[in-house]
Amino acid sequence: MYFIAGLGNPGLKYKNTRHNAGFQALDILARRHGIKLKSTKFDAHAGQGMIGGEKVMLIRPTTFMNNSGYAVDGILNYYNADLSRLIVMYDDIDIPFGALRIREKGSAGTHNGMRSVIGYTGSGDFPRIRIGIGKPEGNLIGHVLGKFEKEKRDEAQELFSRAADACESIVLEGVARAQAKFNK
Repeated sequence: MYFIAGLGNPGLKYKNTRHNAGFQALDILARRHGIKLKSTKFDAHAGQGMIGGEKVMLIRPTTFMNNSGYAVDGILNYYNADLSRLIVMYDDIDIPFGALRIREKGSAGTHNGMRSVIGYTGSGDFPRIRIGIGKPEGNLIGHVLGKFEKEKRDEAQELFSRAADACESIVLEGVARAQAKFNK
């Protein structure tokens, strides 16, 4: 089974913010594949289903971003899952708005949610999809926790849809093929 985590912050205050790009891509996957997310004892909403012929569990932590690893690691440990079966989707200011970057493994970079996941799991040896939200012109926190400008909202939805496509590609074709398709 693949474990697919979308990172973000819970609550209406953060809905549709740049920092919730991982949540938004995960929600698209859930809708496409008819996967219902329910509360778990691991501080996450999660649900199982299928992508193609592969069994998956979608995970949306209900902790705040900086403690995302608690929920992800709790579920992985419960299922005794190999870290290579984890895929994490999250926003990244170091990627231009509208671009995606798939990596097979790596560090957290400047992302606190990824720092938490790596800290709890003890390794960065898992695939990730970095969703480009671009660098701010001014205040970093205001940019990350802000909503997309009206003129960028349609493009942002397209970006989240492509992130979901990239995730499906990793599950069905492997990381190398997904990178060739989506890392432009």
